[in-house]
Amino acid sequence: MKKTVLILLTFFAFIATFAQQSLNDYKYIIVPEKFEFLKEADQYRLNSLTKYLFEKYNFEPIMADDVVLPSDYAKNNCLALKADVLKESNFFKTKLLVQLKNCKNEVIFTSVQGESRDKNLKVAYNEALRQAFTSFESENYNYNAKNEMTLNQEIAVVEEKQEEIDKLKAEVKQLKEATKDENVVVEEVKEQQIKKEESSKNTADSTYRLRAEAIPDSAFAYNLINSNGNKVYSILFSGKTDLYIVKDRDAIIYKLNNNWVIAEANGNDLKVIALEIKF
Repeated sequence: MKKTVLILLTFFAFIATFAQQSLNDYKYIIVPEKFEFLKEADQYRLNSLTKYLFEKYNFEPIMADDVVLPSDYAKNNCLALKADVLKESNFFKTKLLVQLKNCKNEVIFTSVQGESRDKNLKVAYNEALRQAFTSFESENYNYNAKNEMTLNQEIAVVEEKQEEIDKLKAEVKQLKEATKDENVVVEEVKEQQIKKEESSKNTADSTYRLRAEAIPDSAFAYNLINSNGNKVYSILFSGKTDLYIVKDRDAIIYKLNNNWVIAEANGNDLKVIALEIKF
């Protein structure tokens, strides 16, 4: 059972920050130095124009190739949205739209499609982009620092576990020296869980079939509710795909071989249980 600590560390090592969902919750916009449909960086000054237009609509854009970055963004890249301009042109029109994605690569905002019939590409791109940016007029963007405060509080929960993580790292180092086949760990967890599920199927059906409900005022936290309508866990997104921190417990929830499991410290042992979660 002690070997399963390796699984816990593998996922804990990637814990970083928590994602957000509302446009006003993001402090920065990251503008790339080159859009995919262009042949070179800032061709037709389109990337520079994108940065200028974000500033016009009260955003705080950052060029991706900037040497000096804001200290809070350097610590937590989930404070920013990644901007992209997509081209959907045909023979008669140049068509552009603006898309914003968060640190989980989820699309948060897509603009209207801007169009231009001008044959001069520099003029056409300029007109189409400015038209696409009119979508931001109705957004009335105003950064909401409240969610950043909530985010920092929840990040602190993870940071408090640093001492425990360091201990796990030391133990994993010893385990790596003792074994070369990490797949054995996965197989042991699977075999143990199959036995548990066979012996307590009825209980597992009601307790471990869960649905995720977003916690109000915290777009990166969820309550896991069982089939009886009772809250079983409260979880926080870690910044790593398919990895969540369980609030008020020494546990994490993550995907193992495409199945959700919860790994929880139980004295000197690590208890791993399969879950069925619907987000």
